[in-house]
Order: sequence, then structure tokens, then C-alpha cells
Amino acid sequence: MSDPAAVDAGLDGDRRSGAAVQSVDRALMVLEILGAQGSAGITEIAEELGVHKSTVSRLVAVLEARGFVEQLSDRGKYRLGFTVVRLAGATVAGRDLAKAAQARCDALAHEVGETVNLAILEGDRAINIVEAAGSAEVALRTWVGQASPAHATSSGKMLISELTSAQLRERLGSPLERFTDKTIVSYPVLERELALVRERGWAYTVEELETGLHAVGAPVRDNSTKIVAALTISGPAYRMPEERFDALAAHATGVASEISARLGYLPRTKRR
Repeated sequence: MSDPAAVDAGLDGDRRSGAAVQSVDRALMVLEILGAQGSAGITEIAEELGVHKSTVSRLVAVLEARGFVEQLSDRGKYRLGFTVVRLAGATVAGRDLAKAAQARCDALAHEVGETVNLAILEGDRAINIVEAAGSAEVALRTWVGQASPAHATSSGKMLISELTSAQLRERLGSPLERFTDKTIVSYPVLERELALVRERGWAYTVEELETGLHAVGAPVRDNSTKIVAALTISGPAYRMPEERFDALAAHATGVASEISARLGYLPRTKRR
């Protein structure tokens, strides 16, 4: 014979479970309403859902706390928050990377007068997928589609900067190829360089791939905080002396951060 108390407990559990599912469903409907209307107030949302305003207020409070919605300054209306963008970035980051970056790379190249590239890592190579020509009279050759050795480029150094020692050796192999007398071909030296890259937040190369070629690179991260690309500014040594590196790196880092935000990256200091 069934225990009445156990039956009641089971029914209570079912009711609580049903209420939780209903709350989730209503919360998703709130997001859909805001997505369709752009913004809406508590009263509007309540009327749309056919529920009391206090119910909507509780739902919106939870969604706001998690960053799914945010309140506008005027009239207490709400709109979709950045968390929605960050989650969406998980599905569109890869295919939208070049699209998200091209306009910003064009603007940066015009601003600094040097060539700007965006590269991704494949194997032991950094492959450029976006290029923007600078306004300087002497331009570099086209780099789009070209694969460059990761250990000898600023983009490559940035892309491999967070690999472990074992991952680094497995990916790059041995020996490290030399291109100029300034190319790093020692793993201990390379690891010390990458530690500085992590500490500094950006990378540089001084005639390590080609004599007379300098570059600085900054990280582009996706919604998982992983470095998925590197944005670089490159130019001939006489136009890009090392004295310019700090200033150019600040430009590169700023634009790389903007592209990262487009991919759903949220700095840790802002995470809830």
C-alpha cells in the first residue's frame, strides 16, 4: 500500500518541477519579446505574456542579474543584454571572424599608416585571413592566405603564447627554422619570450622573419576567452622603429579588443 506522505511529497515535487519549467518558459518568452520589440517595459511584457506585473518583475530581475537583459536609462524599459551576444558568439565566432574584423582593420591601417593583418593558427603556421593596406607610400606585399612560421612572427607568437611547453614542442617540431640572424631557434629562449608576451599582453618581432621587417601583434579572443586570432601591424624597420612599438601596440590591442567583443568575449573583470 502506498505511503500517503510519500505520494504527497511526490506530488509537491512534480508541482515544483512544473513551476520551474513554466518559469523557464516565461523567461525565454521575455527574451523573445525583447528581441522582437527591441525594448519593452514591465507592463508591456506582462500584457504580452498575460501574467501579473510582479511575475514579470521577478523574471526580469533574474535575467538582469545574469546579464541577459539590461535596463535602459529612460522610462525603465529593458533590452537584451550582452550575455545574449556572448552566447551567440559561440556559434558565429569562426565564420564571422573575418567579417567582424575587416572594417576595423581598414580603419586602423588608415590611422597608423601601416599594414594591418588578422591571422589564425593552423599547425605551426600563422595564416593571414584579413589584410588592410596602410596609407604610407611604400606598401608591403600582400600577405592574405600566406602561412608564416609561428615562432618568427608577432601574430604567431601571440597565437602560441598560451601553449604549454609540451604543446609548443609538439606543434612546432624541431629544429626551429632560422630565417634571419635574429630568428629565435631555441625553445628555452622562445618560452622566455612567450612568457613576456603573456605578461605584456602583446607580441613583437624585430627582423625575425625578414631583414628590415618589424611587427607588433595583439590577441583576439572569443567567448571562451581563448585566443582565436592575432591582429598585427607591420611595416619596414625605418618606418616602424622599436620606439613606436608601445604606441602601435596600444592601437592594435584596442582594435583587437573591439573585435573580441564582437565575438562574444567578455573581460574577466566584468564577469559576474
